[in-house]
This record gives sequence, C-alpha cells and structure tokens, in this order.
Amino acid sequence: MNIRMPAEWERQDGVLLAWPHQDSDWEQHLDVVEPVFQRLATEISRFERVIIVAPDVERVRTQLARTDADMTRIRLYTIQTNDTWSRDFGAITVLRDGAPVLLDFGFNGWGLKFAAHYDNQVNQALAKDGAFGSIPLEIPGLILEGGSLESDGCGTLLTTAECLLNPNRNPHLSRPEIETRLKALLGFNHFLWLENGYLAGDDTDSHIDTLARLCPDDTIVYVTCDDPVDEHFEALKKMEAELQTFRTRDGAPYRLLPLPWPRAAYDEDGERLPATYANFLVINGAVLVPTYEDARDEQALQVIAEAFPGREIIGVNCLPLILQHGSLHCVTMQFPEGVLP
Repeated sequence: MNIRMPAEWERQDGVLLAWPHQDSDWEQHLDVVEPVFQRLATEISRFERVIIVAPDVERVRTQLARTDADMTRIRLYTIQTNDTWSRDFGAITVLRDGAPVLLDFGFNGWGLKFAAHYDNQVNQALAKDGAFGSIPLEIPGLILEGGSLESDGCGTLLTTAECLLNPNRNPHLSRPEIETRLKALLGFNHFLWLENGYLAGDDTDSHIDTLARLCPDDTIVYVTCDDPVDEHFEALKKMEAELQTFRTRDGAPYRLLPLPWPRAAYDEDGERLPATYANFLVINGAVLVPTYEDARDEQALQVIAEAFPGREIIGVNCLPLILQHGSLHCVTMQFPEGVLP
C-alpha cells in the first residue's frame, strides 16, 4: 500500500478554523482577535471552503455577514472547543493508494500545559455531523500535533527533536520507534530532525511550523536572527547550520531561503511573544502570511513569494494572535482535495 501525507501546497478542499469565544483564553482579547478570524475566513473563502467550529455559530454568522466573505463557501458547525489551535487538534489527512483517510491523533495540550478535552472531540463531532462525508476517520493512538510535521508530499518529514521526542508526548517511544510509527501511519521514509531552534513564548516545545517550512522544489524557508544580543541568536545560528547539512532523498542540498527577524514583541506582563514569519498557510492559489506591523513585514512577504512563485501573497496582521502564543498557521488546518463532500 502506498501511504503519503500530502504537501500543504497540493490542491485543497478547505481549511478548518475554530472560532475564539468568551469561554476560551481569548476572553479578554475577543475585540482584537475576532477581526483576525474574520479576515482569515474572508481571504480563504476567495479560494476554497472554510469549515468553522464554534459553540455559538450565530455569533460567527453575524460577524461574517459584515465582511466580504463568500458565505456559499463557509460551513458552520456548533461544536464546543477549549481553544483555537486547529493545526494541533485538527485531523491530519493521508492518502492510501490515493484515497484520503483522516487521522485523529491525540492532543494533550502540548504536554498537559492546557486543557484540551473539548478540542480532542472536534474531529469526531465533525464526522458525526457529516463534514467529511464518507471519508474514514481513524484514531491511531499517538499524541501528535499538525504543527510538528512538515511534509513535502513525497515521504520527507521535517520536524524537531524538542517536540516529537519530548517525554510529555509519547514517553514510551524512542526516536527509532517514533520513526517506525510515522512511516506506517503517514508514509514518511526520509527524516530531517532539527536539534536546535526555539522561540521564546512558544508553548509547543518548538513546533517546526514556527521555525522552518518545506516548500516546493526542495526549498526550505526558515527564521533567522541577526541581533547578536537577542536570546535566540545562537540557537537559530545552530539551526541554520543544521539546515545547511540536510540533503534531499537524491543527495542534493536544499535551497535555503532565510526569513527576517521581526522586532521583539511582548505582552502586558512583559513576556516575550513568539512572532514568526514562518507560520504561514498555503492555500489554493495563495499564501497567507503573518505580519506584525513591523518594518520587515514586506521583506518576509518577498521571501515567501520567492518560495511560492505564481501564488498571491497575502499579509495578515497577526499581532492579536501572538497574544496567546501562536500565529496564523497554528489556527488553521487544511483538508486536501477529496476530503470534503
């Protein structure tokens, strides 16, 4: 059987969003974060469908009615959630001999840091409500988040040891055992493990989608820090050196495109927030890129345009999202073509 996890830049049916609400950690910031979700739903609906889960869908419908969102492409499901990080509890799609299967991995709040009992039921609730039609939804029995996986669609996995080998996820599995499981479940047979790199304020134990991303034509875009006094400088230099040693399955070096380093952002308590340009979302015909009202936003957009020629590059102000220590890719999960009825 041929098993593979599609690359994000392959054709998609739609994207999952979990709307922020007053019973989530967004309670104090709804006025600034809901407009971000409105913008995401509007932009995504220009290109494909949007699946939105929320405890109060009428509130969402009222908000979207005031936007330019294509409501014919938006589907609303009344489902309770703990939070908004769809990337990490949303179902991961694999293709088995070309047929899609949804995998409902366990999500434990990034190592039991946060409650996730509602989030863990979202995929089953969507399936029960017919969101996936007849596509099977399976429970593999592994703690795994979408933000920790970067696939090129051809069997290559880019990931971080800090996350996948963290004892707060699957402490009973060694690195070889995890590779065996990921090969059997997701079809990976070429593993690129980053041992360095982190972002202060990141609750995920260094998800790869905050640091480095696989792109078409054996390209990797990655965050860099050019400030020698910044706490990230040394770790990200080591990460860059690691990336330079990585080789494709054909033995060639990757084309590496460095992303700029935005100025440091802090919350009201002085805690550093994980602003990163690597947390972009690829959709049909476009790439949605987080921006931070920063002088280097435009440079970041140019780098991602170089990695994804022919796609519309759309900047989305994500300063509100990083208030809860995530960004644009973290709040989305794409469904490849063939998943949504």
